[in-house]
Amino acid sequence: MKKTRVVVIGVGAVGSTTAYTLLLRERADELVLIDANQAKAVGDALDMNHGMPFVGQTKVWAGTYEDCAGADIIIITAGAAQKPGETRVDLLKRNIAIYDSIVSEVLKYNEDGILLIATNPVDVMSYFCLRKSAWPTNRVIGSGTLLDSARFRYLIGEELELDPRSVHAHIIGEHGDSELPVWSLANVAGSQLKLDEEAKTRIYTNTRDAAYQIIEAKGATYYAIALALDRIVTAILHNEAAVLNVSTLLNDYHGVSDVYLGVPCVVDRQGVREVLDIVLTDEERTLLHKSADKLKSLIQSIETAVG
Repeated sequence: MKKTRVVVIGVGAVGSTTAYTLLLRERADELVLIDANQAKAVGDALDMNHGMPFVGQTKVWAGTYEDCAGADIIIITAGAAQKPGETRVDLLKRNIAIYDSIVSEVLKYNEDGILLIATNPVDVMSYFCLRKSAWPTNRVIGSGTLLDSARFRYLIGEELELDPRSVHAHIIGEHGDSELPVWSLANVAGSQLKLDEEAKTRIYTNTRDAAYQIIEAKGATYYAIALALDRIVTAILHNEAAVLNVSTLLNDYHGVSDVYLGVPCVVDRQGVREVLDIVLTDEERTLLHKSADKLKSLIQSIETAVG
């Protein structure tokens, strides 16, 4: 049988934590680390290999873009770091140039893998990767609002004193300031949540601003996003058909088209197999359009870069 290979491009805080998470959970037979700082990639690979007697049989090494050949999933976490007080969209111009080089190199060696994008602003970067690669939409995926939805579920669980795994709730739209909570569908075992408006506002605000709080406290977020990326990788490699709020290109989704946004999608070995058309209230639909309009304006600013 063909060995499964996952490549992580960019082994900063997010990339190295993601690679380590994949290693601990034995997600792939081969794990390749690529970074502009080759010494960092070598050090991470060596460090992980020293722990092999305690884990599985994953082969880990610091590689080059040639190792993207035959990879099932290529996770891109490279890019300029988000600074305290800096919005995700402020990163756009700094990261486009980095991605242009990375995607060009990947395309030399891989034609049928899946690109999984984590660099912010992730929705715009995913759209750029789609245009740059010319791959089918289902094989270019952004981490989207999967982490935001996890934060949302956690905070609701804290408020209601419930296991967050029993809370069903979605954040959709931009992975950023214009994201929106789908309160109309939030439930526990099919029962509507017993939350007043003050609690809802507080939960949503803390969900939306979570990254800013963490960055202010310790400089970067990486544990939870690594777990989110691991979840997507697992759904793909195990052909799970799991429903995950990833970022994908929308086509007349509640009237929204030609933009990447995080929405509930069926994720399996094909990547994004299907986009689920969830029921939204008029207010939620309006907020989704505002989120889309914001990102479309950003996309327009990089049209010359994507050609």
